[in-house]
Amino acid sequence: MPDMSASVSLAMTHLVPLAKEVDENKVTPGVLGFIVFAVMALAVWALMKSMNKHMGKVDFQEAPDGEETSSSSPASGRTGKASPAKG
Repeated sequence: MPDMSASVSLAMTHLVPLAKEVDENKVTPGVLGFIVFAVMALAVWALMKSMNKHMGKVDFQEAPDGEETSSSSPASGRTGKASPAKG
């Protein structure tokens, strides 16, 4: 894998002059600010998509209270200590 710092510094040398073309009397984020914002927006979108995929795999259905006590008998090999937390 190539050295990432070299590619980052090369990108910065090309992007910083674009940001300098803006009038010095105005305070604006410029092209560099837009690129940073766009990259952050894409990262958040990718994280949300991944989170939705993982949350879709989760089963939130809980057992009724009556079944929980009857299925935790010693004969079945389960004890009541491993019951899921309620909240």
